[in-house]
Amino acid sequence: MVMKHYPAEFKADAVALYRSRPGATIAQVADDLGVNRETLRSWVRADDQRRGVTAGPAAPAVGSVEDENAALRRRVRELEEERDILRKAARYFAGGDALVNRFQFVADHQARYGVKRLCTAIGVSRSSFYYWRSAAEARAARQAADVALVDRIRAVHTAHDGTYGAPRVTAELRDAGLAINRKRVARVMRRFGVQGLRLRRRTRTTVPDPAAAKAADLIGRDFTAGRPNQRYVGDITYLPVGDRGFLYLATVLDLHSRRLAGWAIADHMRTDLVIDALNAAQRTRGSLHGAIMHTDHGAQYTSRAFAEACTAAGVRQSMSAVGSSADNAAAESFNATFKRETLQGRRAFTDEREARLTTFRWLHRYNTVRRHSRLGQQSPITYEKNTRPTPATLAPAA
Repeated sequence: MVMKHYPAEFKADAVALYRSRPGATIAQVADDLGVNRETLRSWVRADDQRRGVTAGPAAPAVGSVEDENAALRRRVRELEEERDILRKAARYFAGGDALVNRFQFVADHQARYGVKRLCTAIGVSRSSFYYWRSAAEARAARQAADVALVDRIRAVHTAHDGTYGAPRVTAELRDAGLAINRKRVARVMRRFGVQGLRLRRRTRTTVPDPAAAKAADLIGRDFTAGRPNQRYVGDITYLPVGDRGFLYLATVLDLHSRRLAGWAIADHMRTDLVIDALNAAQRTRGSLHGAIMHTDHGAQYTSRAFAEACTAAGVRQSMSAVGSSADNAAAESFNATFKRETLQGRRAFTDEREARLTTFRWLHRYNTVRRHSRLGQQSPITYEKNTRPTPATLAPAA
């Protein structure tokens, strides 16, 4: 019953009902009648005054204690319910986005506890929850799109031996006709645990000869070239094989396109190794006349035999400072990438045959397929074709 003004008869009946039920509290009678508890209490107090009953501590005390006990019981029930809510919510907060997990918990339990109660218990805003729930359809569509995208990302990742990170994967997808940005690719890769390879620690292989003749530095850390076949860098890196064995790879890299113009592999680090790599570059390019060959101060590069090979090929020698990897950074970077993507976290190749075949495959794919960040995510040979037509005098890649 809901009234703004109660007739005198109703008030008298309400008081009489309260007095006729010795075990009942004012709160219980007021709730039964649908009136405010304080309103009923004021009616009882007025009736006492009218009857000349002295207002003492006993009457109000009974009502107050009863009301306090009822309030305490309600509070206990609320705390027990809150404990129950938090126990159930704990399973939702184990990982992932904590706020989204809270919203999901409210959505899953709102029928039993109500949105307001749940939001208060776990400390989230109701308006935020309702906004999250209203975006459920768009969120489901985005999730489905991410699942479809990660399948394509994994296909690219697998095709490139698990070496590509987000920038190169993005370039592959764009070339396949998919309009997508790198940030989304990176987000989806993180979400589904798809990772490219990271750099490993580099092991130094340069052994300088203090008594050997040194060439001037003609590069000066400027690892660029305006056209192909103008500037090259060379270096040697080791290939761990089995428990104790090693093979050694010598490379000649064009600074214009980062194309691997020549390379040689052997089980030794004698001067013949770097001369073979230089001769391979000469066969690839047809002629190296007038080009600069920049190396470190390793004994192979400071040897008389290598100097004579450079002279015969018409190549000018250039050397970095002793002990400074930054002065031959392009070659060092190439070696680090090669080791990272062929070994993929292993300590060594299984045997010499695996090392040679893996090296051959990777070096060929590096020139023709692998995307280079410095070249706008193009392979070296593609970059040469797109930036400047290869002169007719140049032979096809080895």
